[in-house]
Amino acid sequence: MKIEAFYISPGHDFYGRYGQERLNHGDDSPQSINCVAGKGIEGDRFFDYKENFKGQATFFSVEVADALREIVPDPYFENAAFRRNIFVRGVDLNTLIGKRFKIGSIEFEGTQEATPCEWMDSSVGPGARAFMEGKGGLRVRILSSGTLEVGELDLLILG
Repeated sequence: MKIEAFYISPGHDFYGRYGQERLNHGDDSPQSINCVAGKGIEGDRFFDYKENFKGQATFFSVEVADALREIVPDPYFENAAFRRNIFVRGVDLNTLIGKRFKIGSIEFEGTQEATPCEWMDSSVGPGARAFMEGKGGLRVRILSSGTLEVGELDLLILG
């Protein structure tokens, strides 16, 4: 498995803003992130959001992003438009729902799909939301603290 990029944002652009304009808090794309057990990714908008939150971090498949570029009118969108944190290649994220797994030294629990919302059509392109149904990414709880870096890492499914 390969981690290709990270995206973190200090604020919510879409979350809780149905029927309102998008905000623009910007995104940072560091080469490493600090994952804190039970809290999330340091510096991200969902860090320490609430106890036992199912989306302490989100994973997204680069293969899904690449396939989406084939169908939207403007294929030059940035991956930050998905508002997911950890972009990976070489793993079917849906197989990790309901499982504990380890990447590098950090243990995660896959809680559910990161369901695409109505904003995907405006942030990524028309048709994005429908295309992403069933492949919107993976929401996780962080079970152990540590640092993740961009690059090839082993994925170990624990159960």
